[in-house]
Amino acid sequence: MRHHGPISVEQWFDSLFSSKAARDGRIVRRKLSDVDRYVGRDRLQHELSRRGYHAVENAGQIVIFCNQEPIRKIL
Repeated sequence: MRHHGPISVEQWFDSLFSSKAARDGRIVRRKLSDVDRYVGRDRLQHELSRRGYHAVENAGQIVIFCNQEPIRKIL
């Protein structure tokens, strides 16, 4: 996410959840360092819980499932 100047928590969430993938109920991915920088993990968890979404973390990335479907680990 490129931004010139300070970004609010609300702007960060607006950008994340207004993406076409999020609006279509698919997945979005963000760097963990960006989550920490802009909103923090606790605030992200709160927002995901409020929306009924799930997320997984791997290799410095957070993958957010922008729907309320169950998640099944394949392997």
